Amino acid sequence: MLTSFMESFLCCLTSKSANIVVPVETSEPADGHEFVEVKPGRVLRVRHIIPDRSVVEEYTGQGGSISCKRKITVYRNGQLFIENLDDRASTELKNHPNGETQSNSNVEVDLTDCDNSSPPAPAAGQTNQSQQPRRRRRKPKRTVVIDCERKISSCKGTHTDVALFFIHGVGGSLDIWGSQLDFFSRLGYEVIAPDLAGHGASSAPQIAAAYTFYALAEDMRLIFKRYARKRNILIGHSYGVSFCTFLAHEYPEQIHKMVMINGGGPTALEPSLCSIFNLPTCVLYCLSPLLAWSFLKAGFAKQGTKEKQLLKQNNAFNVSSFVLRAMMSGQYWPEGDEIYHAELTVPILLVHGMHDKFVPVEEDQRMAEILLLAFLKLLEDGSHMVMMECPKAVNTLLHEFFLWEPAIPPLPKKESKTRPETAKAQSDNNKASSEPDKVRPATARQTSSNDGAE
Repeated sequence: MLTSFMESFLCCLTSKSANIVVPVETSEPADGHEFVEVKPGRVLRVRHIIPDRSVVEEYTGQGGSISCKRKITVYRNGQLFIENLDDRASTELKNHPNGETQSNSNVEVDLTDCDNSSPPAPAAGQTNQSQQPRRRRRKPKRTVVIDCERKISSCKGTHTDVALFFIHGVGGSLDIWGSQLDFFSRLGYEVIAPDLAGHGASSAPQIAAAYTFYALAEDMRLIFKRYARKRNILIGHSYGVSFCTFLAHEYPEQIHKMVMINGGGPTALEPSLCSIFNLPTCVLYCLSPLLAWSFLKAGFAKQGTKEKQLLKQNNAFNVSSFVLRAMMSGQYWPEGDEIYHAELTVPILLVHGMHDKFVPVEEDQRMAEILLLAFLKLLEDGSHMVMMECPKAVNTLLHEFFLWEPAIPPLPKKESKTRPETAKAQSDNNKASSEPDKVRPATARQTSSNDGAE
C-alpha cells in the first residue's frame, strides 16, 4: 500500500494524466470468451458458454399461470397506492419456491405516507364530515392498470430455450460470477456474462458520456438481443440490477424470471452532489488504495486473506479512477421510480447479505413490497459481494428459483370431493329402481280387477 501511495503522490506532483484507460489485462484462457462490438470502437468482452447436452429436452409442460391484475394510483403529494385486484395471485405468492412462507412476498395496499392516507375512524354515533371534503379534493396524478395473464414454468438446464444473463455492478467484472457460471454451465444451462464498458477486458472510452446509465443500458440491450432465447433469466448485482429492470420493461415477453442481488430500493437514480467521486480524477487516483480498502471492509463480512485474494482474482474494484468517477456521476435514471418497478410482472427473487454496508436491508424489503411477484431471501453470512462469499448458498437459491413454478390446483380436483355423494345418490337410485318391482303384483291385481269390471 505504501508503494501505491508513493505512485499516487508522484502522479499528483508531475500532473500526469490519469484519464488514459485501457482494458484490464487478463491471464484467463480465451475459451468461452467473445469480444462483441456493440458500436464502432465500443467492444465488450462476453463469456458465453453453451454446454454439451447429452439429452436435449424441449419444454412441453404448460406450467402455471398467474393473473397479474393491479391498480397503481399516484397522488400529487407523492403518495402511492397499490391494489391487487386478483386474490388468486396474492395467495399463490405466499408460497416460496422452496416451500417456505414469506411474510414480505407481496403487498396488496402500499402507502408511502400512512398518516395521510387512512384517517382515524370516527366514534360510534359521530360523523366525520370534516374529512370527507379532503378525500374529494385529492385527485390522482396518474393511474396505471395492469391486467395480464403470465405463464410461469420450470427452467431446467436441458431446456434449449433457456438462457441465463449475469450483469455485474460498478467496479466489478464478469469474473465475480465465476462460481455461478461454472455451477450452472455444468448443470446444462447456457450462460452469458458481459463486462460493462471500462470494466474487465472491455474497451474503455475516454469520454464521460460513454458511462451514463442510458449508454450502458443500450449496451446491455444489444447484448441481450444477440444472445436471447425464448425464455431468459436475468441475474443482476448492485448497479447491474437497474439494467435487468430496464430489460424486463423492454422485453416483458422474453424475460421469464429475474434475480436481484443487493440491488437496493425501487428509487430513481440520481448522482449525489456531495460525493467523494466528484473529486478530480487525479485526486481519486491518489485515494485509490484507500477506496480499495474501504470497499473490502464494506463489501465483505470478513476482511481476511481469502477475501483479498477473491478481489484480486476476480478483478473486483479494479477499474481506473476516470471510469469510476464517470460511472458514479452518470447514474441518472429518473424513470426508475416506484411506479416503474411496480409495473413489473416477472417473478423476481431478491437476495440480500445481512452484513451489507452499501445497501440496507430495509431497501430490499421495500422492493419486495412494491413488486408483484417477489420473494426475499436473507443470508446471514453474506455482505455486498454475497455471490463470492457464499457461492453454494447463492447457487442453491438461484437453482430452486429457476425450477419453481406456481402450483395452482386445477379445477377438476374440486369435483372429486363430491364423488362419494354422487356414489350414494347412485346407490339410492338403484334401490329406488328396485322397489317398483315389489309393487308390481298389486298393480297387476288392479289391472285384472279393472279387466273384470269391464
